[in-house]
Amino acid sequence: MNAGMNVVYQPSRVTVHGLELEVGCWTPTGEGEGADLVLLHEGLGSLSLWRDFPEQLAAATGRQVWAWSRQGYGASGRDPRPRTPDYLEIEARDWLPATLKALCIERPVLVGHSDGGSIALLHGILFPGAQAGLVAIAPHSWVEEESLAGIRIAGQSWRDSMGKSGGFQARLARHHGDADRVFADWHDTWLSPPFRDWDIRGRLSAIACPTLAVQGRQDEYATLEQIHVVRDRVSGAQAAIIEDCGHSPHREQPAALLQIIHNFLD
Repeated sequence: MNAGMNVVYQPSRVTVHGLELEVGCWTPTGEGEGADLVLLHEGLGSLSLWRDFPEQLAAATGRQVWAWSRQGYGASGRDPRPRTPDYLEIEARDWLPATLKALCIERPVLVGHSDGGSIALLHGILFPGAQAGLVAIAPHSWVEEESLAGIRIAGQSWRDSMGKSGGFQARLARHHGDADRVFADWHDTWLSPPFRDWDIRGRLSAIACPTLAVQGRQDEYATLEQIHVVRDRVSGAQAAIIEDCGHSPHREQPAALLQIIHNFLD
């Protein structure tokens, strides 16, 4: 890996489907060959919540890295329509292709975490061959009871923190224009009865690019069966388990995750 490489950061905004999205681009000096990497954040994530991981990823791989806050997150605009149980499909089918086009990004490697990992997999299902590769970090392909239990615990933590400085609500508010709406959309959609039937396992075989699924062994939101299913149903896919790690490897074990991604791309 090229951990000592300098990286230049360029923030911008782009209009997609009539809404402005906040965007970040990290370009390593002496940029090497290879497809751009596009980061897709989690269900409570945003551009700023990636913290320094995009810079580390650009330095480690020598590739340009892009990230943005999806509509409704961070400092991006919000679609006023209510979220529906097919929101992940809508993101993969409508918003991601349009954002890639607006930024003139062709055949990237999609690197998605949690909800973002599911969106990456769905993009691979819907548009086979439109990606140079997929890296799904702690993705979901169906709803497990472990996921719902973790979300219920997060919901209680959210309620307990309301109005308290330094609590969960206050921390999330630093990264979103409307943190209450972001949390409610995620929490309420996942726990709603219609979402319980969401399942893309039977569609994974449509993915036609190199694919890597990564998960922390102590993931509090899913079992390891999530990445085993990707490995078994996507032709040639790889799976990697990170020890001493929960649901967010880019925050909990960034060095291990960077090495795994570097090896996959090399």
